[in-house]
Amino acid sequence: MNGSARKKALLAFAALVLLGVLPFVVGTYSIMLITEIMIMGIFALSFNLLFGYTGLLSFGHAAFFGVSGYVTAFLLIHDFPSLLLALLLGTLAAALAAIVVGYFSVRLDEIYFAILTLGFGMMFYTLVHQWRSVTGGSDGLTGLVLPSLGIGKLSIDVSSPKSFYFIVAVFFIITILVLLRIVRSSFGLILMSIRENKERAAFTGINIRAYRLASFVISGFFAGVAGGLFAVFDRMASPSMLHWTASAEPVLMTVLGGAHVFFGPVIGAILFFFIEHVITKFTDIWMIFLGAILIPLVIFFPDGVLGTLMTRRKKMREARREGEE
Repeated sequence: MNGSARKKALLAFAALVLLGVLPFVVGTYSIMLITEIMIMGIFALSFNLLFGYTGLLSFGHAAFFGVSGYVTAFLLIHDFPSLLLALLLGTLAAALAAIVVGYFSVRLDEIYFAILTLGFGMMFYTLVHQWRSVTGGSDGLTGLVLPSLGIGKLSIDVSSPKSFYFIVAVFFIITILVLLRIVRSSFGLILMSIRENKERAAFTGINIRAYRLASFVISGFFAGVAGGLFAVFDRMASPSMLHWTASAEPVLMTVLGGAHVFFGPVIGAILFFFIEHVITKFTDIWMIFLGAILIPLVIFFPDGVLGTLMTRRKKMREARREGEE
């Protein structure tokens, strides 16, 4: 193992230890905040597979987040016996919705793709808002019954913030490992080649639409993972989960952290929630101050905070090597 790989392994181990220790050293409010950050980190990572690696900007990604949330909530309201199975069915529903939306969307590029996904997203939002008999309309679905999670002879009370934190942490780690494996595979390299030059990729025989659709569905699947977890976390599913403003959140987190860096969206989610929760302690008009902080961050960190720092570090290393030569 070389020095770089050893350093990455140590950082990964330190992150796992930190995730495991945090619930025992912070209060309930902080536990719930970190849980929400991990859920939204999954949401942002799912979006970045589509945006950062495939080059497609979706303004309707919250549709899959919300579909999973509603399916999960609907099942749990009706005394569904298994939490994990409810989450799985919600996620599969999101993936199915992604297949339908992606089939029509991935043939388009740039602003046309973005507008079409926005249109589909608002269609899903209107559907859950108007289909009151199933979705509860503007009130959403509330009163989720959370069954205990049984692992062998062990029964876990999901309603406990600490227990749910660890459940979300497991999903968060699995999401990172799976998506990291995807982007580092030949499939991920093909996605990046499509992002960089679609015409050249097509000339080599790559089926652009098929790869884009696959990326879209995988992205929708993991957005569904986040949506189902968020419904359980919030104890409800509401139309706001599917609104276009909800689709803007993973965009903002990804741009803030760095779109072309795998962990950029996670850093963006941490920064976004940290800034938001600090500001809301002092004022109710936090959006104004949040915008005032985010604008210079985006200007001075054009590749995102993590992306820009990594770029500068790379340049410093190259300059040091040139100086030594």
